[in-house]
Amino acid sequence: MVIWVIGLSGAGKTTIGKALATLWKKTSPNTVFLDGDMIRYIIGDNLGHTLADRERNGWRVCRLCEHLDNEGLNVVCSVVSLFPEQRAWNRQKYSSYFEVYVKVPISELCNRDQKGIYSGFLEKKIVNVAGLDLPFNEPSADMVIENSEPFISPHQLAQNILEKAQSFALIK
Repeated sequence: MVIWVIGLSGAGKTTIGKALATLWKKTSPNTVFLDGDMIRYIIGDNLGHTLADRERNGWRVCRLCEHLDNEGLNVVCSVVSLFPEQRAWNRQKYSSYFEVYVKVPISELCNRDQKGIYSGFLEKKIVNVAGLDLPFNEPSADMVIENSEPFISPHQLAQNILEKAQSFALIK
């Protein structure tokens, strides 16, 4: 099964994804965690962040998850995931696919700005920022998590996701 955790930069998808993978490993040790930045590093980080480069990288992530799924591994993948056609492909290719959208208002993301992406964009030092100058259409995910106020711990969110994903997989 692949649990695809998506959202804009700073939404909390990596933190939630790590907590989810840790929790899932307790009952299924064959679980791996992937993150968009991690995958870029592993593959060689030879792509930029233009829309075309993001699309190419997105297909790399999709195919890597397909390979791991075919090998019998559970995958938690935390990525921005800009392209609806890639998410549709995932639904067709993986043994079981559960999509989680970590939703945070752009104003909150600008306040968090852990990586300096949003301030860099506002200062005109950075371009190709998903949700600002690159379009990000909210997905029709299997589960939507509002990750602003009130605060819910990543562990609790992970528990909620895992319960819903596992029941979803049984129903399919």
